[in-house]
Amino acid sequence: MLSLQQAADATGKEKSTISRAIKSGRMSGVKTDKGNYEIDPAELFRVFRPKAEPEESTGQKQHGAPDEMASENRELRVRVELLGEMVRKIESERDDLRRRLDTDAEERRRLTAILTDQRAKPEPPRAAGFWRGLFGGR
Repeated sequence: MLSLQQAADATGKEKSTISRAIKSGRMSGVKTDKGNYEIDPAELFRVFRPKAEPEESTGQKQHGAPDEMASENRELRVRVELLGEMVRKIESERDDLRRRLDTDAEERRRLTAILTDQRAKPEPPRAAGFWRGLFGGR
């Protein structure tokens, strides 16, 4: 738990700003018996950003942070490459399946044509009319 002063130092804000945030209900804080506020760091940093730590004046990087970030960046690059490779594989399989479906559909049409009678059907004979039958006409 942080005091009001520690919270102000951690965020770079004034004590009054943090006190107003507690009183307005924007963030929670517990008032002690002595009348001081105790603030959970998680609650403080939910509302206010932590104050940026100044880098050492010698120009040296902070201990371990850049190495960890570089390592994480390498890991993320490898993951991105693997995901790209997986996407290319899936797209290749999809294209292959589409080709197979098209081939199968064409084969099904061809076999259906073979199995069904495709010849032109002769016209049914005309019924003989009354006069034709009577006089022997065609």
